[in-house]
Amino acid sequence: MSNLLWLTDEQMERLRPFFPKSHGKPRVDDRRVLSGIIFVNRNGLRWRDAPKEYGPAKTLYNRWKRWGDMGVFARMMEGLAAASPEPKTIMIDATYLKAHRTATSLRSKKGGGDRLIGRTKGGMNTKLHAVTDADGRPIRFFMSAGQVSDYTGAAALLESLPSAEWLLADRGYDADWFRETLKDKGITPCIPGRKSRARPVKYDKRRYKRRNRIEIMFGRLKDWRRIATRYDRCPKVFLSAIALAATVMFWL
Repeated sequence: MSNLLWLTDEQMERLRPFFPKSHGKPRVDDRRVLSGIIFVNRNGLRWRDAPKEYGPAKTLYNRWKRWGDMGVFARMMEGLAAASPEPKTIMIDATYLKAHRTATSLRSKKGGGDRLIGRTKGGMNTKLHAVTDADGRPIRFFMSAGQVSDYTGAAALLESLPSAEWLLADRGYDADWFRETLKDKGITPCIPGRKSRARPVKYDKRRYKRRNRIEIMFGRLKDWRRIATRYDRCPKVFLSAIALAATVMFWL
């Protein structure tokens, strides 16, 4: 197949420091297996439908499951992001990811339970909260049920925010406690005020225009079919797919 994806030698060298050590029997070709894992996630395939060039489907799935449980894919993204220059400006936002019926079925609790799936006006969804640099490259992710507010995601990500001078966000994050916490961290908020505010909030409108880059990032993530539609019941597995996509598209 001419459209198969293969990681380059340079990309493999950048990823190799995050691979777990092999104990006993050497692992099957890392480049072939990891390329196959990326291909399956990008195209939304069942593991059994992976092209034969990537080797046995069971090998791909076992590596995907084992490394996902170990947090390897999340460490890849966070490690490569941490190696980049410290951002002067960061951004925060959230998006909905549609949950397929296979992710919500089989004795799940009402509302998705600990699967982080909740009912919204658009149906059953998961919400992905993200922090990016000024170029829209993901630095941190947090996942919640679809009906969870942006405030909850912001609160969860506050402690892990990198040092920065500015934070850009839409008016959904306009809360006094959030603004004060940012200032305590030495970060200046660039957030429009809600229309319900008695006094208008001043913000840098020119700087705020750059916020569309985080929305572009979400759009690019959803180009991966296994992310645009959530098929995985386990939230950790789904978050691994998101981290892998972010690594390949923004950090390699």
